[in-house]
Amino acid sequence: MKHIDGDILKATMRGHGICVVIPTYNNVGTVRTVVMETLEYCDDVIVVNDGSTDGTRELLAGIPGIDVVDYPRNMGKGTALKRGFIHARSKGFRYAITLDSDGQHYPEDIENFVRAVVEMPETLIVGERDLSGVDINAQSSFANKFSNFWFRVQTGINLRDTQTGFRVYPLARMHGLGLLTSRYEAELELLVFSAWHGTPIRSIPIRVYYPPRSERVSHFRPFMDFTRISILNTILCILAVVYGLPMRMYNAFAQRKLFANDFRPFTHKDGVRRSAAITLGRLWRSACGAAYFFLWSVVVFTPMTALYFALGWNTETKRLRFHRMLQWLSAHFLRMLPGAEVRFENLTDKTFSTPAIVVCNHQSLLDLPMLMALHPRLIFLTNDRVWHNPYYGRVIHRAEFLPVSAGMNVILPRLKSLRDRGYSIVIFPEGTRSEDCTILPFHQGAFHLTRELQMDILPIVLHGAGHFMPKKGKLFRKGNIVLRILPRVQYCRQPQYPTTRGEARAYRRMIREQYDLLASQQETCHYFSSHILYRYAYRGWNVVARCKAMLRHIDDYSQIIDRGPSSAGDIHGPSERHGTTRCVRIVHAGIGVFPLLYALVNKDVEVYAFEECLADYRIAVETAALPPNLHYIHAVWEGDCSVEGINFDRTIIMDRTTPHII
Repeated sequence: MKHIDGDILKATMRGHGICVVIPTYNNVGTVRTVVMETLEYCDDVIVVNDGSTDGTRELLAGIPGIDVVDYPRNMGKGTALKRGFIHARSKGFRYAITLDSDGQHYPEDIENFVRAVVEMPETLIVGERDLSGVDINAQSSFANKFSNFWFRVQTGINLRDTQTGFRVYPLARMHGLGLLTSRYEAELELLVFSAWHGTPIRSIPIRVYYPPRSERVSHFRPFMDFTRISILNTILCILAVVYGLPMRMYNAFAQRKLFANDFRPFTHKDGVRRSAAITLGRLWRSACGAAYFFLWSVVVFTPMTALYFALGWNTETKRLRFHRMLQWLSAHFLRMLPGAEVRFENLTDKTFSTPAIVVCNHQSLLDLPMLMALHPRLIFLTNDRVWHNPYYGRVIHRAEFLPVSAGMNVILPRLKSLRDRGYSIVIFPEGTRSEDCTILPFHQGAFHLTRELQMDILPIVLHGAGHFMPKKGKLFRKGNIVLRILPRVQYCRQPQYPTTRGEARAYRRMIREQYDLLASQQETCHYFSSHILYRYAYRGWNVVARCKAMLRHIDDYSQIIDRGPSSAGDIHGPSERHGTTRCVRIVHAGIGVFPLLYALVNKDVEVYAFEECLADYRIAVETAALPPNLHYIHAVWEGDCSVEGINFDRTIIMDRTTPHII
């Protein structure tokens, strides 16, 4: 395995507040070697001399660069560990790596523990020895299995090695220090108390060296120590019922460890994560919207349409009145649309004063009622799915909408008649909807009609409908929907574009530019906040709570995100680079809420999000529908938060303790 550079390792330990605590008692033959080798990997070494009488005190005094905690009388390993932890806390350290001074542990494995600390913060990490093929006595082997069994009984956690002294303790989450016994069993107590109080416990493999039995120095007393351990386990088993179990239940609730996994029926479909989870709110709003639409369109309006045209003559006035009813119904439905705010821009009395070919980008099933609400004199060219719809098909037939599949020879004469009657023709040149709201290439049919019918072109841009109700989604989301009417383009007998293909490309470019302008105005932090929550919903209680905590503070960093890299503040390195791709670095990305928001709002910025916690990194990268400009990177060591060949325009460092930016 490739080892990290020693300076980087030491810098990482210093940055995370990690020290090494070595308790020792009468190991004068090995302690110097252990300490000196440890100093190669860590600059902060605390050695606890547990009243040694073999010259250890004098030996330690001659080793520079270590911090010695010394007391005259031997009080046991439990006391030595407690004294070492208290001293480490007083020095401001957050983690303590412990290893024995008898030479059985390899200080090189400190690197693995440091990686584990970075990837699993606030976790008690236990080294797991591979004892196969190792010459150990029967008493030690039995003691380890005995301890493993009772630890599983007392905590419900299965550890294969509870007797190793090579560990990492998160000092802020140490419990029961005041109740520790003084001898070897204290290490088991630390595990049990930590488990009861909700401290995560994990194991990593370590190497172990046992010298020949004749050279070993052991302070293990089989009869006395087995007796002490048996008495301790009896007490712990009683406490496990009256204290440990209630504490585990309380901490599981307080730390939101209950319901920790995805609720897959709501988050996945056919084994693939949904881009937006099904939530109770979405189900309710969609059910209300669908029921309202069904009531008015199927129960009320369809029978009324049949009755309306069955009575009397079908005059022009009667047909226009029917179109006015359709306009009212569409506008009423949009006003009652749950979770949506609909806005029309640039609509004046003169917008449809004369007939025109209306070209509009296609985003959602809501596009039709959005346009129908504009004016009564609108005719739509529809596809066969809409034309043959069993619910409202008869209504659109009476509204004189026309199916594109009928062919130009059939519909052109009817369109000329509608034009002469003052009706505008609405066409979606894309022909279909995109899944990500991008504007697809325009077909030429609309622009061929403008030349055949000699009509003006009225461009219209829709934004937000595809986010509110995506192409493959049947449930409503939350959001704002904007319809913007662009200036009318007068018909000219000498067209600006010699071919309809060139004209289609030009109008697509025009509508895309206006759509991008609308997006830059509308797509802010607040616009995407509900979309973010849908991506994290039902992915575990703790994940959802952390996402909501970030979104509650959205006002604190909305200006930073909404203004992009050009805003002042925490810019390190060059300013905005004109003509090149802008790049932003986000350190401590967490579960990815902030980077995802930043990337969605700033689509033209490459966002590199660095996260060291492995669990958070996995949550972030497993989020559905990540934008292509967002790149998550798992960073462990100091200096990993960089990408070769990239100079970042901005660096944002997230505060881990609160959902704010520092």
